[in-house]
Amino acid sequence: MNLVFLVWQYLKFRPLTTVLNILLLGLGIAVITIMVLSNLQLQRNISRNAQGIDLVIGAKGSPMQLILSSIFHVDVPTGNIKIRDAERFAKGALVKQSIPLALGDSYRSFRIVGTDKRYAGLYSAELAQGKWWTRSMEATLGSVVATRTGLKTGDRFSSAHGLTSGGHEHDEQTYQVVGVFAATGSILDELILTNIESIWQVHDLWTAADQQRSQQDTIPLLTRSPIVPVIMRGDSVREITSLLIQYRSALGAVQLPRIVNSNSTMQAASPVFETARLFSIIGSGADLFLAFAYLLILIAGISIFIALYNSLRERRYDMAIMRTMGASRIKLFVAVLVEGIVMSVAGSFAGLALGHIALAAVPFWFEQTEKAGITGWYFHPFELILVSGSALLGVVCALVPAVEAYRTDISDILAENN
Repeated sequence: MNLVFLVWQYLKFRPLTTVLNILLLGLGIAVITIMVLSNLQLQRNISRNAQGIDLVIGAKGSPMQLILSSIFHVDVPTGNIKIRDAERFAKGALVKQSIPLALGDSYRSFRIVGTDKRYAGLYSAELAQGKWWTRSMEATLGSVVATRTGLKTGDRFSSAHGLTSGGHEHDEQTYQVVGVFAATGSILDELILTNIESIWQVHDLWTAADQQRSQQDTIPLLTRSPIVPVIMRGDSVREITSLLIQYRSALGAVQLPRIVNSNSTMQAASPVFETARLFSIIGSGADLFLAFAYLLILIAGISIFIALYNSLRERRYDMAIMRTMGASRIKLFVAVLVEGIVMSVAGSFAGLALGHIALAAVPFWFEQTEKAGITGWYFHPFELILVSGSALLGVVCALVPAVEAYRTDISDILAENN
């Protein structure tokens, strides 16, 4: 008798119990899949988005909020800082590179970031079409922005005040799309980049007269890059949102945050420290869900064991008949083991599928998860461990019933049924 056919008949013997056990185990595996894959993706994307950024300097407030708003663009800024205050630290001997950011507006919930070309360089950005922004009110789009909004090179759009849809629109000033970045797999894909003068111009802080005067009597802001804004001598009004700092040496990590926090009206926040704190907060909730998932798996294992054991008792006569027809003890032993393995592995695959579907569906309800880079199309070798572990669970649950099947005594069972 074919072993596969035999196991299939065993599973069909009690279909509702089989399906229930598979679903119960699948739910536990799904929760573990969601928690592990989302955590791995979050760590991967945090590392990618924070690469080349050792410190963020911004307005006083929550350090976590400063990191989330300036690096990951999932929170509102803590405020603005004066350019002259920022320059004190941007030009210091401890700093290798400083990149200014000006935030505050958006287009259809995609953030408009006033900055310079070096910001895109953090993510090794390349153009898919068009060119880099070079003048005020020109913008280069991230790949996701272009896809979702339908904007293309040459189109114009108006920004809205605030970082979500529904804010006051600046209809009097329109941006022109001059280029689109190729996909980078980073937060850059979700952003619209322009120069800082554009942000000032939209908010009536930068006029044509300013531009003409700046060409005659200026002080470079933070760098000599032609894309970076300039300020007039004596000007203390212009503001930016934050500075992204890269240290020149390890000494900067020791001294610069302390100097900024104690000797200025600004604050310095470390991406490494704040993201570690974020994961510790997330980890507390994740541990609770994982404990629940392991409980479900334990219950599923006990359920599979009970189902196999009860099913074996109901099939003792059938097994005795099979023995008389030539089935060996080993074949019955293996059949019961395979039955347990099939149920547990089916449960693991059901759980993996459910977990990936859930991760793929979450961004439709929670937009921030997509900005965090969480997707259902991410696969990890850890999933193979889950499948292997499920198979082992099936062996453990089926071992006692399989031994009972091996020890089936033909004469005793047939005598009991006569």
